[in-house]
Amino acid sequence: MLPITSRAFWSKYGMLFIGLIIVGTMTLAAIFSPLISPFDPDALNLDYILQPPSWGHPMGTDALGRDVFSRMLHGARISLWVGFVAVGISISIGLVLGLIAGYFRGWVDEAIMRFVDVMLCFPSFFLILSVIAFLEPSLINIMIVIGLTSWMGVARLVRAETLSLRERDFVAASRLAGASSARIIAQHILPNALAPVLVAATLGVAGAILTESALSFLGLGVQPPTASWGNMLLEGKQVLEIAPWLSMFPGCAILITVLGYNLLGESLRDLLDPRLKR
Repeated sequence: MLPITSRAFWSKYGMLFIGLIIVGTMTLAAIFSPLISPFDPDALNLDYILQPPSWGHPMGTDALGRDVFSRMLHGARISLWVGFVAVGISISIGLVLGLIAGYFRGWVDEAIMRFVDVMLCFPSFFLILSVIAFLEPSLINIMIVIGLTSWMGVARLVRAETLSLRERDFVAASRLAGASSARIIAQHILPNALAPVLVAATLGVAGAILTESALSFLGLGVQPPTASWGNMLLEGKQVLEIAPWLSMFPGCAILITVLGYNLLGESLRDLLDPRLKR
């Protein structure tokens, strides 16, 4: 075990360590936001409109006198919840379709992969915008739509892994022993295909957070007065010249969170992929 202060540790695990710190901090802040936030995030205080950062309000107040720090904490809960649920939906769909396509091959594989190709023809963000336009903007709808429009990459990744695994000796031995296709997929192929899926899920959370923030910034995502980093950016845009902190803090939160998940995902890929080990 390398000591944490050694250069070798930071060379090998530095990005993973930094990513874990960022992701862990943001997750804990989101979980314990009701206990950490000093004010009610929706409480109006017209005597403190657009106050700059101070000891009483570390991130200032917005145009309605609400504490920005409290809203940032509760916005973290919304953004991370959207990321986790949307990725859970996309991973579930992509995993099932990728396993079926890679294991059974033939016309089943062709049908599923041509459907994947059709879905990939549409720009994902504009596809999400089109669907959201016909639905009532809500947190549940956003999570479902993001999940249902972001599973294609996972399906192709799992299919490629399954095509390789189905030719391995342990799968052939199970088939000769009379194991059913469902048992082979569940007990032998699925566990060995989870490593790249874990990496895809980690990177997918970052993408889902960005998508939710963009939708909320456009007014199609989480609706006020519920705080999310995206609609906080939208509110800050109106008073950017006189109150830049309203846009600066949620923008930095999105940047740091997405960076943390990207660092974590890239580090996991380097650790879990034997072809990349040096």
